[in-house]
Amino acid sequence: MHDSARVIIAALAGNLAVAVSKFVAYAFTGSSAMLTEAIHSAVDSGNQALLILGLRRSARPPDAAHPFGYGMEVYFWSFVVALLIFALGGAASIWEGLHKLRDPEPMSRPWINFLVLGLAILFEGASFAVALKSFNAQRRGVALLSAIHRSKDPNLFAVLLEDGAALIGLCIALLGVGLSVALRQPWADGAASIAIGLLLVLVAVFLANETRSLLTGEAASPRLIAEVKRQLAADGRFVAEGEVLSLHLGPDDILLAVTAQVDPRLDRRQAETALDEAAEKIRALDERIGKVLLTPPTAVSPRPSAQSAGRAARSSFPG
Repeated sequence: MHDSARVIIAALAGNLAVAVSKFVAYAFTGSSAMLTEAIHSAVDSGNQALLILGLRRSARPPDAAHPFGYGMEVYFWSFVVALLIFALGGAASIWEGLHKLRDPEPMSRPWINFLVLGLAILFEGASFAVALKSFNAQRRGVALLSAIHRSKDPNLFAVLLEDGAALIGLCIALLGVGLSVALRQPWADGAASIAIGLLLVLVAVFLANETRSLLTGEAASPRLIAEVKRQLAADGRFVAEGEVLSLHLGPDDILLAVTAQVDPRLDRRQAETALDEAAEKIRALDERIGKVLLTPPTAVSPRPSAQSAGRAARSSFPG
């Protein structure tokens, strides 16, 4: 199973169980913070279902309407998730908190809240640990925020951010319920709800900005581009370093468009062979490289063999 799918399914299972328990606890206690947390877990569950939908749709093969495949569906559904966190999670939590501040009511049977919040922290902590382990395997010692910014897989960092926000939100809810009971101040419960809502808004804005960048087209890493240029420079059949353009069509699908000057002394057959072999070697650099468009610019020599090589724009596809 793909790492992203495994992380999402683990998060979905945990959030469904936690959401049900939180709604039951709210029904018995009337805690605003507990209702906010229940809404938060329900929204997270719906978000993970959307991420799974995005993974399934992105796996469809290329067709006439989408010749480069459907990989960017992952980015679209991740952006939708960010909007839902903002609207259904953050805004609803703030509204509920303000309502509780205007009309505070004493909490009944608060021990139920403490029990459910404690269990929820265990479930969310386990889900967060799974997401963090998978993400750490990719970031290779890079600082967490920098790794999120560089990552091309929003499924992983979306679940990581959601679970991290959920853990912090649970701690805030626990604090709000505790202060409400200890100080006999019902407003503390509403204040916790507002704080959780503001946290979700911040996470939503951050996630939306990261997925927006992916949706509008991000290049491959500078390290990979440098490797492609070194590969061409090491091939004696190319006499000038060309331009390397790249685009992530999905987390695991990179399109490369490369221009490289073929040695004008090569005839047409030799030029075509050089282009095909170079494309294969470039694909071997990274398993995510799916398509390589390798095209020579206009040759520098007017000799017929060089002109033939210059006209031989080669598009190399796997299979």
